[in-house]
Amino acid sequence: MRFDAHQRLATEVGGVISLDRQYTQLRLIKSDEEIDRLRHAARLSDAAVSAVAEGVEPGMDERALAALTEGAYLGEGGTNHIHYFAVTSMSDPEMCVPAQFQSDRRIQQGDVLFCEISANYWGYAGQVLRTFTVAADADELFVRLHDTAQRAFEAITAAAIPGAHVRELVAASSVIEEGGFTIYDDLVHGYGGGYMRPVLGSANRDHRAIPDMHLETGMALVVQPNVITTDERAGAQTEELGLITPRWLGVIA
Repeated sequence: MRFDAHQRLATEVGGVISLDRQYTQLRLIKSDEEIDRLRHAARLSDAAVSAVAEGVEPGMDERALAALTEGAYLGEGGTNHIHYFAVTSMSDPEMCVPAQFQSDRRIQQGDVLFCEISANYWGYAGQVLRTFTVAADADELFVRLHDTAQRAFEAITAAAIPGAHVRELVAASSVIEEGGFTIYDDLVHGYGGGYMRPVLGSANRDHRAIPDMHLETGMALVVQPNVITTDERAGAQTEELGLITPRWLGVIA
């Protein structure tokens, strides 16, 4: 609302009260209808990642990855929310996280590709991050990065149960630091109809205070241990969107 319209409304009704906090709190717990849309958006996102994995080949440029991605869901009613990619040489890496804009760089044998993809369906988006190698086996560094990200993902999701304090998710990510790595982006964040609380970093990348907050059944979370080297030259992505259920964090798919 423009300032002049807001001022006129406030004058006519005798004052406007902010309900932002209450509205956000209501949106943290998903309704059955919201969960249905998230599941569908997650399926479209998964289809897009599969299309990239099956279609990427040496010689194409990074922009072709976006075409592979969107082609997987446009015919199913999905639209693009985000598709970020990083493609870099495994032997001489220069990127640790996906970029928001694709370049005309040609993909080569021996590259590593990691992506963050979210297909949107009527206001709700899935989200999935994956790491691939191009026409080559992963080298020792990227095996370690990927394995560390997978262990962190499993530890965090095991801790994501109803009633758990969100600091327990941060503590579960300690395998990242123990492996000699760190993270670049948020470790965990709420999701579904927007970017929501809790937004968490890892033990050595606590870019904001851990909120005093407990997990509840019906919350949707993205768990994304984007593990990188401390010099920020290499990384690996493993991530899923999930739903807090009465027993555990179930992956939405």
